[in-house]
Amino acid sequence: MNPFLIAKTSKSFEEASSALLSAISTNGFGVMAVHDLGQTLRNKGIDFAEECRIYEVCNPQQAARVLKDEMGLNMALPCRISVYTEAGQTRIGMIRPEGMLRSLSSNPALIDVAREVEASTTAIIEAAAS
Repeated sequence: MNPFLIAKTSKSFEEASSALLSAISTNGFGVMAVHDLGQTLRNKGIDFAEECRIYEVCNPQQAARVLKDEMGLNMALPCRISVYTEAGQTRIGMIRPEGMLRSLSSNPALIDVAREVEASTTAIIEAAAS
């Protein structure tokens, strides 16, 4: 299975970013931080033509379930969803939570949480892209 979920959208970068913020809250998640990677690179003097914003998103109940069972997984939290451009195409994507968690833990209860989170974050991406 592809470790990434990437949706193409006909929306502009700004439209997709706004739609993502709306979909995040609609699906019970919150935004913990937004990293404007494209702007950061440009501010460092790097010639970077693409746009890229990384949204750190979290569902506190799900995060608490993960941390209760395996505190070391704090390094894999929160989930990150990116809005970016590539060759003129706007995309919204993430690393799939289930696959990532499987590579870090064999705890079946945590795999179940990861599946639930992946279903929610996939719905977020699909809503933002449509």
